[in-house]
Amino acid sequence: MSPTPESPSETAPVREHNPRKARRALIGAYVGTSLEWYDFFLFGTTASIVFAPLFFGGEDPALKVIQSFLLFGIGFLARPVGALLAGHFGDRLGRRTILMVTIVVMGLASTLIGVLPTYETAGIVAPVLLAALRFVQGMAAGGEWGGATLMAVENAPEGKRGFYGAVVQLGSPTGTILSSMIVAAVVGLSGEKFLEGAWRIPYLISILLVVVGVWIRLRVDETDDYKDAQAARAAAPEVKEGLPAVEIVRTVPGRLLLGIGTYLFGNAGFFVLTTFMISYATGQLGVPSTVILTAITWGAVAEIITMTIAGKIADRTSPSIVVVVGYAIAAVLAFPIFWLVDTRSTALITAAMVLGIGFASIPYAPVGTVLTQLFPVKVRYSAIALCANIAGVVAGFMPALAAWILGATGGTSLGPTLLLLALALISLVSSIFARRLIRRDEAQNVDQISGDLLQR
Repeated sequence: MSPTPESPSETAPVREHNPRKARRALIGAYVGTSLEWYDFFLFGTTASIVFAPLFFGGEDPALKVIQSFLLFGIGFLARPVGALLAGHFGDRLGRRTILMVTIVVMGLASTLIGVLPTYETAGIVAPVLLAALRFVQGMAAGGEWGGATLMAVENAPEGKRGFYGAVVQLGSPTGTILSSMIVAAVVGLSGEKFLEGAWRIPYLISILLVVVGVWIRLRVDETDDYKDAQAARAAAPEVKEGLPAVEIVRTVPGRLLLGIGTYLFGNAGFFVLTTFMISYATGQLGVPSTVILTAITWGAVAEIITMTIAGKIADRTSPSIVVVVGYAIAAVLAFPIFWLVDTRSTALITAAMVLGIGFASIPYAPVGTVLTQLFPVKVRYSAIALCANIAGVVAGFMPALAAWILGATGGTSLGPTLLLLALALISLVSSIFARRLIRRDEAQNVDQISGDLLQR
């Protein structure tokens, strides 16, 4: 693998920790990310139960579901585009500025989805408009995660970077809980009227969430790491830097590949367990939508608990160790998860989601910290954003792939189970090699610091 041109944890001046600044950064990153993921996951939650019947023509329900999942995947195609733009300007203009843009764009796109015409009234225009807004959602999500992670981790006190990175990751289950609970509540209250128009309510709520997110992020300061990088640029104006994305591909392509693989299950596995599982449980097994939505909500609650614990363990041991062990656990759980769902039992389906979304998400807690350790500051926003969002392109089409495999294997869960297992194994192997590189970097930093002290 390619070595970094400079250590990912460059020797920086010792700073006096500002608890208030760190706390504001953490809250701003967590709340903003939660609201962003609410919008992004809401599309996945409603893909099969709303968009499939209302936004596509034809008589084949299975084909409508696959088309809806392909539309879901468009958002992931857009994420690398958003990552490139946000990463470039985030490394040049600052993390805080870009995070303000992403939350506004995401909220507006989601709100507009709530007022779209359906196929019955607008024909082919309906899915085209939905696809366009999904693309915009994807661009916003592509720029969000990397900036929010850096905002928290770069402001974290020494010895707590693993935990701070995990708190940002809690935005994912929080967004899952919000979207699942609100959709389930609207379904319960509206009954048959849900598809007649009540489905729009969760999307229209997004505009209110934008106001909350903007207010919180206005109170967050820029990170010291970014300020140091800017000062270094100002001190050496003669040094011309290329585009961060080009620099990454030119100098650390091996690390980029490892980062993509390390992050893969966190996205791809999650959408197999949520977006695809909603369709599988309701369509293939005949389980009521409220049962699987409630089970996913409990799974997200379990995820918050396990990720919080995993973040603390990461600070006491090593973020990369937690990621490796977590992916091994995810691989072991692949078969039991689908076995439990196949029983059609409400209690066992809930147990499956607690295992799948909860315990299989252990590596998701410190993975942002691991990626931060893998890349140098000057290209870090772009690098970790690219890792997450290139992995996201693959992840976005996992529900459609799982649905196709389900049909190709006669409607049994074996195919989707093997897909989930394969994703876990890819991330496991990638995280093992990433850990080796990080440990080598740490050893080189110790040697460099020791040499500097001897010279003095």
